[in-house]
Amino acid sequence: MFPQTAEAQVLVPFAGPGAGTAPLTWGQLAIMQDMRETGWTHNVSGAHPVPAGVTVAEVAAQLGDLMSRHPALRMRLGTDEHGEPCQVVSAAGEVALDVLDVPDDADPADVAKFAYELGHARLLAPYDLYRDWSVRMAVVRHRGVLVHRVLTLDHLVVDGTATALLMADLGLVDLAARRAPDPRTVQLLDLGRRERTPPLRRVSDRAVRHWEAHLRTIAPTTFGEVTNPAGRHGRRFWHGRFSSPAAYLAVQAIARRTRTDTSRVLLAVIAVAVGRATGVSPLTAKLIVGNRFRPGFAEAIAPLSQNGVLTVDARDTTVDEVVVRARRASVAAGMYAYYDPVQLAGASARLDDERGYPARVTCRINDRRVVTRQAAEDGARAGEVTPEQIRGRRPRRSWSGTAPWTGGRLAARHPTAGRVVGAGRRHRRVGRGDRLGRPGAVGHR
Repeated sequence: MFPQTAEAQVLVPFAGPGAGTAPLTWGQLAIMQDMRETGWTHNVSGAHPVPAGVTVAEVAAQLGDLMSRHPALRMRLGTDEHGEPCQVVSAAGEVALDVLDVPDDADPADVAKFAYELGHARLLAPYDLYRDWSVRMAVVRHRGVLVHRVLTLDHLVVDGTATALLMADLGLVDLAARRAPDPRTVQLLDLGRRERTPPLRRVSDRAVRHWEAHLRTIAPTTFGEVTNPAGRHGRRFWHGRFSSPAAYLAVQAIARRTRTDTSRVLLAVIAVAVGRATGVSPLTAKLIVGNRFRPGFAEAIAPLSQNGVLTVDARDTTVDEVVVRARRASVAAGMYAYYDPVQLAGASARLDDERGYPARVTCRINDRRVVTRQAAEDGARAGEVTPEQIRGRRPRRSWSGTAPWTGGRLAARHPTAGRVVGAGRRHRRVGRGDRLGRPGAVGHR
């Protein structure tokens, strides 16, 4: 947008405790598998306004302090004695803060758009974690004043909750309900070592048995055979945005009526929608589970989200009953979503042999609302939504697709924020999420 933008770098030193080497964690292995399956970076990235009066030196000090306090942010990939990837946390180093000066005559709205687009570009840019640090930060300066900060994190060191915790450290979000520091909080290296011990191996064994029960009889393709390879309008898309204020209100109304949360309602609605659109029901899907309820995990800076598996039957019943089924299924999925991905891959291969055909669950549902979820829940409790209100907002719905789909990643987004992702040419995907807590942007899981 601004070809004459000047860019400089400030090298920020850092030093902190927790250096060492350890195996990759189950969460890291899961993210690496998702990266291979989808061809997507899974970065976390977003632009945020800078309060008036903040200087480059102050932002640099914040960045250095963040790196020093959190060993996970000093993690890079290495190679162990078996030639396999491992995690290596450094005791000290330097990270670059990018400073971008835009022309004085630029319109502030265009500067904000420039910062947003920079965040989006960094969302798509792959890391080389054998060489790069997991944190990238830039500030945009306009007329001599900092106006925006762009923060990008590699998904191998954070998940959605860890991202929100780091943003709170930087003052970018207010986590009013943040709990007191937990002395049991696990560090990334310790987690990688702990997951090789017998107690957690038994946890993985139980989770994999749960997965096997769902995988044993699944069809070769989650959504059935493609009936219109060209797409309804002669095009297919790998990325899109669906906006529906009416659907937002409808989800709140269902949540209020069924006395449950909007995440469970979204899961149920997705199962109903997939059944109606494709004829596939029950729907077997992956559900991203945070695993933060486990001891020492609540405040951990680590990728703790993994795929759970569930099956929701939406046939011959009401939406309210599907919500009940989705709630029950999601609880079970959450109990068995912490496991060794390598062990699960071995079990999946064995089941492929037993079935006589390969099959994978290629529908992934990820509610990535970190900051906006509470507003949706508050809305569901605030008062009854009438059918007239919903119908009145229906004309405001919209769909926009970008980039023809050639078998890469697709994510369609919805204001209520459930995200569904599939992999491969045969799979449809819909969904949505916050980017670093901002409504309407791509982000973390």
